[in-house]
Amino acid sequence: MSVILWVTVALLGAAILVGLFRVATAPDAASLAVVGDLVFFSGVGLIVLVGLLKASAAAVDAALIASVLGILATVALARILTRGRR
Repeated sequence: MSVILWVTVALLGAAILVGLFRVATAPDAASLAVVGDLVFFSGVGLIVLVGLLKASAAAVDAALIASVLGILATVALARILTRGRR
């Protein structure tokens, strides 16, 4: 099972690196927001996987809190980008 977790850590790390490269080349604010969400939630996934590898309940709890805050930030940014239109 740990091999699968390490492969997943490598894939999430690659997604973060590609996302960080894309942040530098994003053409508009919407693309930047989507890539920022990708990087953030990939980082949350890394926290979860490290918590699973180390059997740490605190890491999983931190990831849950970060996920809720990330979703709220995404909704707030969408409202800002659309200037409040529904």
